[in-house]
Amino acid sequence: MTGSRLLQPFFVALVAAISSVGSAQAQTITLNGAVQFNDDHAFTKALVKFEELVTQYYGKPINFTLHKNSALGLEKQYFEYMAQGKAVDYGIVSPAHMSTFSKAAPFIDAPFLFRDLDHWNKVLDADILKPVADEVAQKAEVMLIGYAGGGTRNIFINKPMASLEDIKGLKVRVQGAPIWSKTFQAAGMAPTVIAYNEVYNAIQNNVISAGENEAAGVESMKFYEVAPNLAMTQHAITIRPICFSAKTFKTLPKDLQDAVMKAGKEAGAYGRKVESSEDEEKLVTLEKAGKLKRIAFNGRDEMKKRVDPVMEAYAKEIGADDILKKINATK
Repeated sequence: MTGSRLLQPFFVALVAAISSVGSAQAQTITLNGAVQFNDDHAFTKALVKFEELVTQYYGKPINFTLHKNSALGLEKQYFEYMAQGKAVDYGIVSPAHMSTFSKAAPFIDAPFLFRDLDHWNKVLDADILKPVADEVAQKAEVMLIGYAGGGTRNIFINKPMASLEDIKGLKVRVQGAPIWSKTFQAAGMAPTVIAYNEVYNAIQNNVISAGENEAAGVESMKFYEVAPNLAMTQHAITIRPICFSAKTFKTLPKDLQDAVMKAGKEAGAYGRKVESSEDEEKLVTLEKAGKLKRIAFNGRDEMKKRVDPVMEAYAKEIGADDILKKINATK
């Protein structure tokens, strides 16, 4: 009996310890992310960096589940899920897919907005796009916590084309935001909106002849198999916001909220560095393998001249005049 009584405090302490551990595990927060691509893609790398930084800055147990390879659908769906506060808490989404909630969002990724990578980086660092992020947060309840991207977009085509005359009437897939169709029409092409995962088959079946994308997209989606000619129009430099559900964010403790905000900004900068540096490498690799041929494009300046009035009218229409002026004034 005496021995049994002596062991009682031990068992009580042991049960309390096990209960405490179980309670802590039950309270560990899990965040779900989504990306259309595999481990090698710049977007995936940026989101993995985000997870690592949040873990570092939070300093407490936290679980991340990143659903890759379009396991939860496409970016348009991710954004809708985040707006609803279900299934996806964080992800990278093209601004074109935010147009349902914010007319201004696609503008930050519009064609011919940036002169070059240096200009693009300066605009992002100057936080000129904050009014757009504020509108998205207000209307869609999705926070833009960092800016990845950095790929230069060109047109991949099933036949070699090197001038404005060549691409006149070209059936080309563009993103869903109206500004993309308007600018490509102004440049003389025949743009059409097709889901990203249907582009390959659409070219293969001659529904369209071309699409436009950065090197990472051309490589990962194997667009070079059906459209091996890359006209170097350099018409856009991508901005791919790291997004976070505002509904999820509100449920998080303050120290985790702080970690998410800090990590988002840094992971975005990391993603920009990764994608912009990998862009040329990927094109060189594809060329050396005989999968892709880069074609110098004669007429980019004229194309921009045709597009500028459309951009100015669009900026005025959506109330982004000041943003466009500040972008153009950034040296």
